[in-house]
Amino acid sequence: MESRQVGDLRIAIDASLCVAFGDCVTAAPEAFAVTGETVTFVEPERATRERLIGACDACPVDALLVWDAAGTQLVP
Repeated sequence: MESRQVGDLRIAIDASLCVAFGDCVTAAPEAFAVTGETVTFVEPERATRERLIGACDACPVDALLVWDAAGTQLVP
């Protein structure tokens, strides 16, 4: 599972769940891209916190996970 710290958020991509629909890319193309059969990070630090959370929440298969600084899971 690939993950990144972006501000106070930790975002992870579970490639085993990802089917590359690209809903996250549509919501935040500066943060995510479809590469082959999965989604990868581009420059997530360029997106606002709200935009990142929204993009991750848009994933129909819950392949994007988000935690805040306290470790509370925000998405899914």
